[in-house]
Amino acid sequence: MKKKWQLQDAKNKFCKVAEHAVEYGPQIVTKRGKDAVVILSVEEYERLRKRKDSLVEFLEKSPLKGVDLDLARSRDTGRRVDL
Repeated sequence: MKKKWQLQDAKNKFCKVAEHAVEYGPQIVTKRGKDAVVILSVEEYERLRKRKDSLVEFLEKSPLKGVDLDLARSRDTGRRVDL
């Protein structure tokens, strides 16, 4: 269940770190007290790498596709500023 490992511990217990990554999720390895690397399962890695839809593809799938929006701007010139 451990999520953070000091580098020395991670090196000595790599098998356990890998098992934890598969069973409990990403494991953080620290170096000199600072987060340095993350060990994750292949499943999690593939999920993160998975190509996301482009903006165009996202909009194409939108339930609002085809809704008529009024995008006309007001011809208002703005407020008057006295100098």
